[in-house]
Amino acid sequence: MEDDAPVIYGLEFQARALTAQVAESDAIHFLVGTQSLSLKCENQVHQIDFDDENNIINKNVFLHREGEIWSISASPCDKQILATVYNKTSQSKAEMQAAVWKMPTNFDSTISDDNAANAPTLELLTKLESEEDNSDVKCVLWHPSGENTDIISLTDNHIMQWDLEASGGTAKLSSSIVFEAKGKPKFTCAQWNPHHNCTQVVTANDTSIRGWDLRTKQQVYIIENAHGQLVRDLDFNPNKQYYLASCGDDCKTRFWDIRHTDKPLVVLSDHSHWVWNVRYNHFHDQLVLTSSSDSRVILNNAMSISSEPFGHQMDDDDEEDAENEEDVKERSTMKDGVISVYEEHEDSVYAVAWSTVDPWLFASLSYDGRLVINRVPRATKYQILL
Repeated sequence: MEDDAPVIYGLEFQARALTAQVAESDAIHFLVGTQSLSLKCENQVHQIDFDDENNIINKNVFLHREGEIWSISASPCDKQILATVYNKTSQSKAEMQAAVWKMPTNFDSTISDDNAANAPTLELLTKLESEEDNSDVKCVLWHPSGENTDIISLTDNHIMQWDLEASGGTAKLSSSIVFEAKGKPKFTCAQWNPHHNCTQVVTANDTSIRGWDLRTKQQVYIIENAHGQLVRDLDFNPNKQYYLASCGDDCKTRFWDIRHTDKPLVVLSDHSHWVWNVRYNHFHDQLVLTSSSDSRVILNNAMSISSEPFGHQMDDDDEEDAENEEDVKERSTMKDGVISVYEEHEDSVYAVAWSTVDPWLFASLSYDGRLVINRVPRATKYQILL
């Protein structure tokens, strides 16, 4: 059974920011932000349109005039809206700032890379600036429900929640949580919990992971020394409300039950350098992607801790009653471990993103500006579906 060949798209500039265009429900779209240090060249957001029938890529390019893009996230409510975290430099200092943008709809789509200087410019909707904390922004998170305009920005020691509609096109700060601890540690990354009515956020600082309640503004759990070195990324299982994945500079990916944080459920040690990204498949949560500075993307099967441990989606309460002969036979056809290793990159792979339209397709981005679109192996796909 032969798998489709990967599709490669090369950007002119270096890049590390990638996301799926979440609100787009009809086409496979990804957004990529560039990280050019050159004062002569303006940074860009590339809207990648993947035609899966013909296996080709079409693109639109938009100018991002504010600076090099370190992070990008797409609104789940409006496919034209996105947020970026970017490095704003001046003669005196450099700051990591965040803003919300709108992609223009009326433009000449025939503009190519050769005349990208004439490309349309992103429309600035609002900057996420606060008098409470003007330190560097780490990331921007959209409300997971897709029906709410709230957005979160993470700074060195604040979790700030904004309302994008309340103040007529600008962002109004609705609440914030201050992280005060001995030694003044700084947040490094965060993820909004899609469960529990979206009232919790998880953050990482150095080697620790902390859960926060947005209503009480209090810490609700902590995983001390979750990794041996810096925690780089976090992601919640979309189907199991207490399960969380983390990855870090110790080259490991760990899976946690946030109700029992004394030890991880599973530890993966497949990479040989820092693991930058971990992402659950939105539909089949046994499929987990990781990307690393070892230039590889790895697709793992985490079936034993998924919502489909016996071949069909199950609740936590159902699993105890599922140990019969048929279930064991079904489970034996697929086992935990590496499904596939993707080695089309030649530089550090800073980001991976699953398509929100096609559950079997994903994109990865390396620092040299190479975007690769790949698929889950057909044999794995059929094992899951049958």
